[in-house]
Amino acid sequence: MDKKIFNGKRLKNARLYRGLTLTELANRTDISKQSISLYENEKNVPEHQRVQKLSAELNIPYDFFFQKDSFETITDVTYFRSLASATKLDRTAQSIKLDFVAKMYEVLYEYIDFPVLNIPNVEFDGIDDECDDQGLEETRSQIEEISIKVRELWGLGDNPIKNLQFTLEKNGIIVTGFSTEEDKIDAFSQRTIIGNQDMFFIALSLGTRPEGRINFDMAHELGHILLHPWSENLELITKEEFKAREKQANMFASAFLLPKTSFAKDIQAYPTDLKYYQFLKKKWKVSIQAMAYRSHQLGIISDNQFQYMMRQISKNGWRTKEPGDFPHKLNDNIFQGAINLLIKEEIVDPKKLLQVFKKHGITLYRQDIEDLLHLKEGTLFFEEEKPKIIQLKRPYDESGGSE
Repeated sequence: MDKKIFNGKRLKNARLYRGLTLTELANRTDISKQSISLYENEKNVPEHQRVQKLSAELNIPYDFFFQKDSFETITDVTYFRSLASATKLDRTAQSIKLDFVAKMYEVLYEYIDFPVLNIPNVEFDGIDDECDDQGLEETRSQIEEISIKVRELWGLGDNPIKNLQFTLEKNGIIVTGFSTEEDKIDAFSQRTIIGNQDMFFIALSLGTRPEGRINFDMAHELGHILLHPWSENLELITKEEFKAREKQANMFASAFLLPKTSFAKDIQAYPTDLKYYQFLKKKWKVSIQAMAYRSHQLGIISDNQFQYMMRQISKNGWRTKEPGDFPHKLNDNIFQGAINLLIKEEIVDPKKLLQVFKKHGITLYRQDIEDLLHLKEGTLFFEEEKPKIIQLKRPYDESGGSE
């Protein structure tokens, strides 16, 4: 039998998962910051009562802190669509969540034949220098070609994409959503190596974001997956390099969602009429602002026309909320489909699945697992059977005696 040994790394992951600093956790538990640091770095072992206190405050099961990971996942880098207010702690918390998702994917992979990753091999050497007009034009041309290549591989033609989430999942890219503070993190993508296999995950901020912006977020993250390196520390690149990559991902999202030939044909009827853009928004499932940006990018409208339209958008208050914007929910994702299938085919029930996750070191409460996998609330709920302490007497024969 394996000996129960406190795992300090798991305490650190649990703290970061909840988005807490050492000081915040210390204040909440009345355990000194120095002590918690020693526990996390495995220089000291907490007493049983302290583990209970940490477990309760972090809302993580007690057993979690005494387990090792059955599966080893390696994460190289995470691309965040973060605004200035997103701290390193915010980003780390979301990255750890995706690590949990990756581990649960690997558990489910033992039962489910998931779609394999199907993305084209592309060569992209985008220019970062804003002053290099020729280089920037070559970059735009490369991105246009790559967007066409993806559409051809995925059989999308040049039509609007009806369900981008399904399209990504069908081609082996996992989409999930987390409840995050939307003013800090819009979306992010991560490559995780499971065994020798590359897996890409896209996580979206859930809340009030409308369909058009969520579609652009997904396409933006697909741009990072296809265009940019996944083996370097983003903390080491310059702000200018990071901004250039964000701009390139935006270019890709525009080209991918609004193909040059078909979108240009649509928009040329009334290229500066915002009412017309409002009409086309229903067809193309992207924002008015994104369509205006694309029209300018394609040279359909001039610099002055684009700037005037953006001033009108600001004047109308459409920067934050456009006509027809409603909070958009993700469709049932691939995890919901996988677990529904396992339950329907009676391979596992919710109780058994939670036990399987625990066996592999994923000991979290049901609600956390449902949130991480973006499942419907109650998907993994089960009622504990109460032990039977009474039973019926054996039937009596007509004479009153027992059989």
